[in-house]
Amino acid sequence: MKSIKVKKTGKRRKRILFLYLPVLLVLTLCFFGAGRFLQFNQSPKKADAIIVLSGGTGRIEDAVELYKSGYAPYLLLSNSKEITSASGDMLQTALALGIPDDAILTEDAALSTYQNAKLTLPIMKQHGFTSAIVISSDFHMRRVKLLFDHVYNHSGIKLTYVGSDSGYNAKRWWGDKYSRETTFNEYTKMIGNLFGYNGPEAKDALEQIKRWFH
Repeated sequence: MKSIKVKKTGKRRKRILFLYLPVLLVLTLCFFGAGRFLQFNQSPKKADAIIVLSGGTGRIEDAVELYKSGYAPYLLLSNSKEITSASGDMLQTALALGIPDDAILTEDAALSTYQNAKLTLPIMKQHGFTSAIVISSDFHMRRVKLLFDHVYNHSGIKLTYVGSDSGYNAKRWWGDKYSRETTFNEYTKMIGNLFGYNGPEAKDALEQIKRWFH
C-alpha cells in the first residue's frame, strides 16, 4: 500500500513539473530578453526627412550625422524647444552642429511619444514627404515603433527606425540602476499606451506607480 502511495506521489510531482516547467522557461526567457525586446534598430535608408524625438542626449547628434551623410535633406525636430545640449534646445543644437536653418522643420507642442507621432504627421503630409527616418534612444525604439506605426498607418509614409546609443544595457538590464529604472519605465509606459494612456496623463500614472514602490 505504501509503495502505491509513493508511486502516485511521484507521478503527481512529475505531472506538476511537466505543467510548470514550460511556464518557468517562458518567464525566464521574458526576464532575460526584456531589455533586448525594448530595442528596435534598422539600418538607415535614404528618406525625405529625419524625425528626431526629444528627451535624450545623443539623438540630435546622430540625426545630424545621418543628415551630413546624405540620408535625408531635412530634419524634423519634435518638441524642438527641449534643452538637449550645452548649445541649448534641439533647434539651437542642430544649428550649432552645422545644419542650415532652411533644412530644419519643427513642432513645439509634443509632450509624449504618441504626440511626437501625432504632431509630426501633418508636417510630413504638408511637405509631401513619403518617407522618414525616426530617431530616438535605443531603449525607446520598440515603443516608438508601436506608436508611430499606429498613427502613420494608411498615411503612405514609409518609416525606418534608428536607435541612438544611450548607454542602456539591454543584455543585463538588471545590472545597474539606470538600466533597471529605464526598463521599468518603458514597460509601464508601453502597458499604459496599450490601454490608451498617452501624454501627461500617462506620465502622471507612471509617477504614481513609482511612489507605490518607494
